[in-house]
Amino acid sequence: MTAKVAFRLIGAFSGPSLLLGLIFFAAALTPSLIPRGPEMQGVLGGLVTALGYLCAQILALLWWALDLPRLPARVARWLTWASAVAVAALFLWVLGASLGWQNDLRGKMGLPQADALHLAVILALAVPTFAVAYGIGRLVASLFRLIRAWFYRVMPSRRANVLGFVAVVLILLVVTRDGILDRVVAGLDASYELAQALFDNAPPPPDNPTRVGSAASLIDWGAIGAPGRDFITSGPDAAAISAFTGRAAMDPIRAYVGRANGDTPRERAELALAELQRLGAFEREVLIIASPTGTGWMDPGAHDPVEYMHDGDIATVAAQYSYLQSPLALILETDTGLEQATALQDVVHGYWKTLPPDARPRLYVHGLSLGAWSSMHATNIFRLLDDPIDGAFWAGPPFPSAFWNYVQNRRAPGSPWVLPTIGDGSLVRYASHVSDASEAEAPWGGMRLVFLQYSSDPVVFYDPASLWRAPPWMRDPPAADMSDHFVFMPVVTQFQLALDMALSFGAPPGHGHAYYARDYIGPWVQVTDPAGWTREDTERLIAHCDNGFQAGCSNDRG
Repeated sequence: MTAKVAFRLIGAFSGPSLLLGLIFFAAALTPSLIPRGPEMQGVLGGLVTALGYLCAQILALLWWALDLPRLPARVARWLTWASAVAVAALFLWVLGASLGWQNDLRGKMGLPQADALHLAVILALAVPTFAVAYGIGRLVASLFRLIRAWFYRVMPSRRANVLGFVAVVLILLVVTRDGILDRVVAGLDASYELAQALFDNAPPPPDNPTRVGSAASLIDWGAIGAPGRDFITSGPDAAAISAFTGRAAMDPIRAYVGRANGDTPRERAELALAELQRLGAFEREVLIIASPTGTGWMDPGAHDPVEYMHDGDIATVAAQYSYLQSPLALILETDTGLEQATALQDVVHGYWKTLPPDARPRLYVHGLSLGAWSSMHATNIFRLLDDPIDGAFWAGPPFPSAFWNYVQNRRAPGSPWVLPTIGDGSLVRYASHVSDASEAEAPWGGMRLVFLQYSSDPVVFYDPASLWRAPPWMRDPPAADMSDHFVFMPVVTQFQLALDMALSFGAPPGHGHAYYARDYIGPWVQVTDPAGWTREDTERLIAHCDNGFQAGCSNDRG
């Protein structure tokens, strides 16, 4: 390849465009919701530098297309050098300060401090990341020029420019969305399904006929899948509950239907209802309809504590809808989760309504993360008004959740976005790692709705509009586990929050999207109002869950 051909393929490198890219990089070094390691920060820095470079190129193209006046060459060179010195100084200052900003946020979340090597790793990764992104951009530009050149032969230049741009966009959409991406996602989904089908190391079915998956059960143990088996065979039994409370207890009922147990959401829901009836779930004091996360996982920290509170006189039912991790399921299998949650609530609530009010369990709905979104979607106005449920407890509701957004936007003036006050607190309350939803202006009414959300959870507080404006929570004073140095910058903040979402699942417990048992306990008390339960009982249960149990507060059961 000759130098001339290579130049045409790669294109001229623009120093002024790089300066805007470095400003973007400097902005990306400011902290966001989740502490970033040097590897992630380096990749983010390289990507936003390339994005800033692209933005500058687009602005220059628009300036040229509009035939706006240009500076004399000598003035332009002088201005470029002056800008380079200013940007370099800004970049180096921010780079040095970023270590202190990250360590301040890490300290608030109980993470070890980063050292100076952190900065070297950032730069070492940012440069090749930018180079790769720049190369991809130049290849796309070359593709545009090739297509435009072909159009030049058959149409006027202005039309060729527009159609060339449209053609490149369509090609990229087909390659990424309908080609490579779809195949990757299909492979991921198939791999999860295959993993669910491997039972060589799975425990044998329960011997107890009162367990789902036993010989007496209507649900095939071999099709439930690992998340469902874990949920069924874990949790406190009557002996463990009685040992904690000092009172007589029952074995809690846990019903779970795997995705492979039925061909459609309705079939799985009907199977779940039949199993609940077989197990006598409608004779219990409390019945919870739960929606799992994307993979079908049920958080033991959410379900174990509430079983202690009600002396085991409780039943929980769930149905799996996906094998994908929640972020993938959120994007690619959204309707599947909503349809399964709606079918399960329709069937169970529909049967529950036929029972005499004084001879049926109190009915609650619950979900974590993507399960919270699907549960809220299923909990429509009919279940809130027509023979209503007794309450709901939703943890980590994802930002697109329509009902959550509706409630959030009705917060009392002056209350923080991350922990708002809704009305007088008689219907809706919020909880976090610093609040258990016990305080409100008015006592609870007939229905109790509680949202649990951590102030540093980007799955909850990501805002697509942060591409051009600051999210609402950035207008409030920062919460206790938020950085004081988080500043908004268009485009860059969007990338920071998107990366935060990817990192939020690995945050320390009590931060990010890592919800854990102690923060479920207070809200469950508020929602389900266990008989005779005291503040001392709550503290004892928190201590019990913290004492050697990372995920929940139970022993495995058969």
